[in-house]
Amino acid sequence: MSRGGVLFAHPKSIQNAIDHALKLGNAPKTMREKPGEVMGYLAHSHPFLDGNGRTIMVVHSILAQRVGISIDWAATDKTEYLLALTKELDDPGKGILDTYLEPHIRPAVSDLKEHINAAKGLDGGRGQMDTVRGSNGDPTVQAAYEQQRLKRDEQSKGA
Repeated sequence: MSRGGVLFAHPKSIQNAIDHALKLGNAPKTMREKPGEVMGYLAHSHPFLDGNGRTIMVVHSILAQRVGISIDWAATDKTEYLLALTKELDDPGKGILDTYLEPHIRPAVSDLKEHINAAKGLDGGRGQMDTVRGSNGDPTVQAAYEQQRLKRDEQSKGA
């Protein structure tokens, strides 16, 4: 599965990707200091063809609320956010999305539902469509996943 050329987690790796994202998101210091990195790992798991961004935003907002922060999604620019997220997905752990989100970090909100509903672009409209790149047995697809795995393994060893 890919969008805009960004390859998401291999279907066999989705559970591990989600587990890693939730491990980071449930570590209070990491969630407070690296909310963009947590969002990037949640997005990397990409288990849904539709509704992925909305679902991830809810999960991320709950994780943030637990550590006393929120992201003012309504103040973000959807195009700029998606650009930063794409870069984060392609090069995880470099602080790309953290840097973008930093000016939008606020104290936790009391009404999470209202807070999320205020975010723009949650109507399901899409700029880019998800793409099925081919069968998992295709050597080209396997090579792309292997390259991604090596990049992510290298980054996680440095952390």
